[in-house]
Amino acid sequence: MQQIYPIGTLGKPWGNEEKAQWKAQQSVKRSYQEEVLDKLSKIVPEGFQLKQYGALPYDEARYPLYAVVPINIDSNKPSALITGGVHGYETSGVQGALQFIEAKLATFKDLFNIVVVPCVSPWGYETINRWNPLALDPNRSFYPGSPATESAQLIKLVNELALPLALHIDLHETTDTDNSEFRPALAARDGVTHDNWNIPDGFYTVANTSNPQLEFQKAVIDAVKDVTHIAPADENGKIIGADVVSEGVICYDKKALSLCGGLTDAKYVTTTEVYPDSDNATPENCNEAQVSAICAALNFIK
Repeated sequence: MQQIYPIGTLGKPWGNEEKAQWKAQQSVKRSYQEEVLDKLSKIVPEGFQLKQYGALPYDEARYPLYAVVPINIDSNKPSALITGGVHGYETSGVQGALQFIEAKLATFKDLFNIVVVPCVSPWGYETINRWNPLALDPNRSFYPGSPATESAQLIKLVNELALPLALHIDLHETTDTDNSEFRPALAARDGVTHDNWNIPDGFYTVANTSNPQLEFQKAVIDAVKDVTHIAPADENGKIIGADVVSEGVICYDKKALSLCGGLTDAKYVTTTEVYPDSDNATPENCNEAQVSAICAALNFIK
């Protein structure tokens, strides 16, 4: 059954008035400065540097955008991109990336050129939102001329780095609020009907339909099993409405959907999906699942 959303008229897409009404209801709930920037200033290991690649126009001083990049690029090494916080509300995507930088990045520096972008959407992080202030989903906006500045500036960074990427791992969560808030808001914004799917209880990955690399996905799933449980298929053999192609693995056409996971032409691509609302999940457990997934991905291709 379609959930009635308190903004807009059922069946009619939002205009500027409804989008402004939605934005006016958002508020800052946590600090990007304290929870991300202050940490970043202390944890970058030797051989890497912080690179500011832009800032969000909503408040450039409050929302600078940073990547951790190698000081020297070695063309003889494979290169990897790690992105977190494309959906700002998905906390372990951000905090897991920061934990990887602090605890594990240095151990891989002799094997790879690694670029980590820990928080693509800091406004979304602070307000605990899937969208940006324009009611745009950055993770549906990775295409030329993107109107989502979060996506456009990450595209620009990747193009300027010009690294032949072997790996891209994009860190996400699937939360109970996907059904209670974000999918109803999406249906209302677009004036359409969405049937909510069951929220999967556990970790899963999203592979690329055209190049799933299932052995690679399995390596990630197997590593995360040591940290948290893997999401089972529902009664229809699906996870979030998509067919399960391997334990804990579904596929999306990432380029067609303009997902962050379709940003590059890397051979090995995966999107992690942590379930933070499980009865046995903790913030620490969720962050560790993200770190385990990153390490497994890197170890698979080294």
